[in-house]
Amino acid sequence: MRIAIAGGTGAVGRHVVNAAKTAGHDTVVLSRSAGVDLMSPAGLAETLAGVETVIDVSAPTTLSTKKAIAFFGTVTDNLLTAERAAGVPHHVLLSIIGAADANSGYYAGKAFQERQVTGSGSRWSMLRTTQFHEFAQQTVDRGTILGLFPAPNMRSQPIAASEVAAELITLATSGPQGLVAALAGPREEFMPDLVRRYARATGRNNPVLRVTLPGSIGKAMRDGGLLPAPGTRLGTETFDEWLHARQQR
Repeated sequence: MRIAIAGGTGAVGRHVVNAAKTAGHDTVVLSRSAGVDLMSPAGLAETLAGVETVIDVSAPTTLSTKKAIAFFGTVTDNLLTAERAAGVPHHVLLSIIGAADANSGYYAGKAFQERQVTGSGSRWSMLRTTQFHEFAQQTVDRGTILGLFPAPNMRSQPIAASEVAAELITLATSGPQGLVAALAGPREEFMPDLVRRYARATGRNNPVLRVTLPGSIGKAMRDGGLLPAPGTRLGTETFDEWLHARQQR
């Protein structure tokens, strides 16, 4: 199968590309570094010629509500329009547990994106997951502010991006299914603790500053509004197992 991965060079996208190649699929990476600007429709339909499924894991690096909605809205519209023109029969979206009810920040952008996809017809599948173990790494890699690692005051049940990638490839090869059962990590964690553990494991001993975001999304983070509902499917790799595996590489 020929699969296009929007955001295929990102933290999650790299895992999706690897999972697709391991399963024997032909991949098309849609990212600026691969010569494709998802914010522009120019040439996108031609790039999708012969593609049977588009997996969208693209993401902006912003917490701004306005910028997140603008990014997800533009990219999703460009992809869906190009897919129709190229005759792509299946669009797979990765979203976030709890995002559908968000009205601020990055999560508001995901909520807007979900509405675009679900209103686009019947040729789509959507998987919602919790945050990734890699979120702690990304937070540390962004560096310190006044010598502190800022981390959101958030209850989370993170999952390994590699497990999500494998699930997305299964979806891609199964045809449109609409909203599928959500997927979460094996146990609840506290994000500032994960950031501290990752930083220590990589030789950085700076203190971690808990940051409480304003508004409804900050409340959802603090109160567990982004945690999976009881009975949600669970992945297997814990954060500590993921971290140990990274240290062994």
